[in-house]
Amino acid sequence: MPLEEWSEDITIASVGDEPAFSEDMANLLQKLDERGDGCPDVVLDLAAVSYLNSSNIAQMLRLRKRLNTAGRQMRICSVEDQVWGVLMITGLDKIFEFTDDVSTALASLQLSA
Repeated sequence: MPLEEWSEDITIASVGDEPAFSEDMANLLQKLDERGDGCPDVVLDLAAVSYLNSSNIAQMLRLRKRLNTAGRQMRICSVEDQVWGVLMITGLDKIFEFTDDVSTALASLQLSA
């Protein structure tokens, strides 16, 4: 997964379909743990994701919990229609915050800081 440290306070994580999704998310959570208290906000770019399974959803919820505990935020962007359908059916469209693209996600995080 390309992890981009956009700034000290924001990391952009671009994830792919399985099996890369699980590996990418595990790597992201490990990087956040290594940073300790200096956890950044995260932009989760799903542009390359065409489907989500229950494990993927669980990893996204773990990431959300980790960031919330640290007082940080996450924006999910570039969601394909099929993935959006899964998020809506599971009710996760009400839990996560979404933007259309990475640029909008970055602007949203900067404005909320």
